[in-house]
Amino acid sequence: MQLNRDALLQAYRRMRTIREFEERLHIENRTGEIAGFTHLYAGQEAVAVGVCEHLTDKDWIASTHRGHGHCIAKGCDVGGMMKEIYGRADGLCKGKGGSMHIADLDKGMLGANAIVGGGPPIAVGAAIAAKLAGEGHVAVSFTGDGGSNQGTVLEALNMAAVLKVPKIFVFENNGYSEHTGAAYALAGQDLGRRVEGFGIPVFRADGFDFFSVYEAMRQALEVSRTGGGPAAVYATCTRYFGHFEGDPQNYRAKGEVEKFREESDCLKGFRARVTEAGLIDGATLDAIDAEVLAEIDAATIAAKSAAPPVPADVLTDVYISY
Repeated sequence: MQLNRDALLQAYRRMRTIREFEERLHIENRTGEIAGFTHLYAGQEAVAVGVCEHLTDKDWIASTHRGHGHCIAKGCDVGGMMKEIYGRADGLCKGKGGSMHIADLDKGMLGANAIVGGGPPIAVGAAIAAKLAGEGHVAVSFTGDGGSNQGTVLEALNMAAVLKVPKIFVFENNGYSEHTGAAYALAGQDLGRRVEGFGIPVFRADGFDFFSVYEAMRQALEVSRTGGGPAAVYATCTRYFGHFEGDPQNYRAKGEVEKFREESDCLKGFRARVTEAGLIDGATLDAIDAEVLAEIDAATIAAKSAAPPVPADVLTDVYISY
């Protein structure tokens, strides 16, 4: 499996954008200017990008409370996202959703979701619509190891299998459900085997490796885009920050995060692989790093100075009229 140079550059840019976006929010959250809880995705970039690089705006995704990475990987505007997190009127959801509810239907992003396990049923609905339309589109949901234990997820797996809809379940096992280790809370330990129990094929990936995730997603799409029904991608990974901003992560071993950053960073691994293969030179990647950092700087400055919603807007966008 070989991606062309432009595809590699786009994948790296999106992973780097996720990383810088989250690293900046980790800093900005301490100022007290951001309302509500913030859950950062840094460390898991290879999963979101490895999956979404296969998708178009006509394919749907449903995210989680840790959704910034999925939004960026699906092509959502970084400036609009930052304004949304700051609660500004011209954010992607007009400042009313915040970090855990960013959505952009034009990009096929059905929304992040503060309800644990809330995304898979929504994506099954989108997959039913895709099957009826018959245009070859798919719906994808992202779920963590903790969320996988929710009844909504099991019901979604069952319905997708029964109806044979073009639905891909992406499970990101980052090792922790809030503050509880997956080794304790995940019965059977192997989530992939649980999904296979529904008759759904599972394609496993190293969530620290973009290329591994990309290949697993390619195989899953071969099933779902061609009428084969649902499929799943199961990736193991880690998050660098706490469950939420302010979580001291006392449940993690001393030096655990630092070890992951040093030895298993998906950006370092991507850079090493493409430069050693002579596909992209380091200077080009350095230039992308600088461009992305400037973009995040500009997005943050613009968000801080943007106007909030006005009181008269409180009842708009509450209900939809058909």
